[in-house]
Amino acid sequence: MSSLLGSSAAATSSPWIPIRRPSFLTSTTTTTPPPPPSPPPSKFFKFHSSSPSHSPSSSCFRVVCSSGGTEGTSRSRSSSDAAARVSKFVLHDALESSGIHTSHAREGREGFCAQIQKLSDIERETSISINSCVDLGKTALYIAAEDDSLVSHSSVPLPVDAFIERLDDLSVGYCSHYNSSYRSSPEKFLESIERYLYGTKGFRRTHSRNQSEPRALYLHSVLTHRSGSIAMLSLIYSELLKMLRMWGLVDFDVEIFFPHDLHSLPRGYDKQKSKESDQPHIITSQTLLLEILKNLKNAFWPFQHDHTRSLFLWAAHAANCIDKSNIAEESGFQLASAKAARHRLERGVWTSVRFGDMRRALSACERLILLDTDAKELRDYSILLYHCGFFEESLQYLKLYQDTKDSSLKSQSADSLSSLEEDAVEKLMIRLNLILMEEGWSKPSHVRNYIGNNSEPW
Repeated sequence: MSSLLGSSAAATSSPWIPIRRPSFLTSTTTTTPPPPPSPPPSKFFKFHSSSPSHSPSSSCFRVVCSSGGTEGTSRSRSSSDAAARVSKFVLHDALESSGIHTSHAREGREGFCAQIQKLSDIERETSISINSCVDLGKTALYIAAEDDSLVSHSSVPLPVDAFIERLDDLSVGYCSHYNSSYRSSPEKFLESIERYLYGTKGFRRTHSRNQSEPRALYLHSVLTHRSGSIAMLSLIYSELLKMLRMWGLVDFDVEIFFPHDLHSLPRGYDKQKSKESDQPHIITSQTLLLEILKNLKNAFWPFQHDHTRSLFLWAAHAANCIDKSNIAEESGFQLASAKAARHRLERGVWTSVRFGDMRRALSACERLILLDTDAKELRDYSILLYHCGFFEESLQYLKLYQDTKDSSLKSQSADSLSSLEEDAVEKLMIRLNLILMEEGWSKPSHVRNYIGNNSEPW
């Protein structure tokens, strides 16, 4: 594992990335850099539009596994194979059917897909402090661009390139604070970076994962307001390090310490002086993307929740898929919250203060399925679709979850919480089958308008 997490060789052999060098590092004679190499063929997803109104390059709905690939570049996963049998995701098409244009949201999803296609086995387990094929900054901005389009309905897309430039400006700005004495030791150099980020630039950490402060979860907002989650601050730190390395200012193995408490900030350290206790605090490209997407999923989950139960169980409770005798006695507030969530969805209200946002919860689930790390994402997506009235699609994803779980070689947990989850899955499966077996069943006309019925004045 450690061989993948940091080395000078790995850092200096990264693919060509267009950069802007600060003036004092730029020679009088300029040369044109070679064109970037094409990414290696991948056995990951390939995406095609399922909507005739969009070109095949503008959507990521249809999920198809490619048969090409090179050994060691990418891997075939059971959930990838399962997802290949799913015709499409629901969110964007449902918005389109409600008269809401999704071209900008589709472009954001396409950009996200283009980046994660580059995630090979090695890339997934590589530290974020190492230059790699996947542009994590751009990936995070594509996530923000999609969600911004979903909630704003703006005719103008989020300017991803402008925010990439703002991210690069941080690296250029550091150079004006750079002093050659910082190179006397790795510790002094890293201290100067942290003084610049957390002192001069004033980046600070927020501790909220709920919807009351969603801007802390999106990179463009963090770059603007300089207040963000630990995942966003770690991403900004890593992007700064990568640029400085390409300019020749970093000539040692540096790692980023990702804190797991509620107050500490990301810090750099010399990997040659690392301790065994530092290992759990090394964050990889895959882990960072998971952290970003799960933060969004938690923040916008449309059912009141806490740490005592999984998000799925809270949604299952709202759907009456949990045997009340198997859970601890609930407060009146919790019972009222579940009832209110059902009532909001019945009226077509997808978003509510302190009660999440169904659109962004669905988008987070769809991207987590594409990232393909945990079959439970299929299950969680399924129950959201159930609450939205997409019963047929909900059943498809629930079956995929069961097929993937059954084929997995991982040992299944036998604790009471997982047993409760599996009981809820079985009840949901039975209910969906009964709904679809109903004679003359057809999807209610109002279901397709759930997403488009927006009760908030944006």
